[in-house]
Amino acid sequence: MRAMERIEAAIAGRRTDRVPWAFWRHVPGRDTDPRRLAAATLAFQRRFGFDLVKLTPAGGYAAEAWGARLVPRRNPEGTREYLSRVVARPEDWRRLKAPPLDTGVFGRELRALRLVRRGLARDVPLLQTVFSPLSVARSLSADLWRAHLVHCPADLEAGLATLARASAAFARRCLDAGADGIFFAVQTATADLVPDAAYRRFGERYDRIVLDAIRERTPLVLLHLHGFRTHFDRIRRYPVPILNWHDRRAGPSLVAGLRRFRGACCGGLDAWGVLRSGTPSEVRRDVGGVLQATNGRRIILGAGCVIPVDTPEANLDAVRGALG
Repeated sequence: MRAMERIEAAIAGRRTDRVPWAFWRHVPGRDTDPRRLAAATLAFQRRFGFDLVKLTPAGGYAAEAWGARLVPRRNPEGTREYLSRVVARPEDWRRLKAPPLDTGVFGRELRALRLVRRGLARDVPLLQTVFSPLSVARSLSADLWRAHLVHCPADLEAGLATLARASAAFARRCLDAGADGIFFAVQTATADLVPDAAYRRFGERYDRIVLDAIRERTPLVLLHLHGFRTHFDRIRRYPVPILNWHDRRAGPSLVAGLRRFRGACCGGLDAWGVLRSGTPSEVRRDVGGVLQATNGRRIILGAGCVIPVDTPEANLDAVRGALG
């Protein structure tokens, strides 16, 4: 089977010649240069042959597009540190102006996307990372958005509407540039940040604006639900075919998630556990346990989020070998 066929079969619950797999990681120091990001992404794919490729721009790129300033920092995630944000006062939400799509940061990411598409086999689906509106709001304001949600909700909602329209426009432009689908990153749908009822108003409402804008353009959306104590049962009802979350660290388990979500679930391995620190034989044993527990149906083997930049290649080889 070809890579896209495996992904489509996994979503539909059909048997595949082997379970599809996918991992993604940051490439700090190279991810703010379109050519270097594209080269690193293609090299990673050539080395391992994943069944889908997620383009992973520099951490915080969405906030950078709106005017935040970030710098690299040394950490295993490969993310960056904020030097400045954009929103300091409630009225700042109403002043947000959508960044241009074809220049600046969004233009930079579109250039990287076109380069990856040009160098990637056509049968391998390519996904661009787009953050949910409330996730972007969080990155623009640090923790201020939570106070504004309570005390100045109309201001925050004005900003969220602007963010949602811009995210939708960027997602559509990514599809025009060659992406087969969207990796929709939701980082705020957790009880640690906002109650479920509040997420319905300030999160889901604007998430769906983005998802609705691309629904007729592509059936392929992989939603990443980030964090602990997530609003899993709200997010699982979104119109997306693939769901990814921290199944090994936050729950629910992959098996429990398969019972509650109709599409394919991406995960099964702990990026910060055996995948990073274990031996290849331990990794193969872990993969075998996942395949046995799920019967290899409706899963894309992966991790709960980005893998650390220092993940041993031998362990990724072990995952591929265990898939048969």
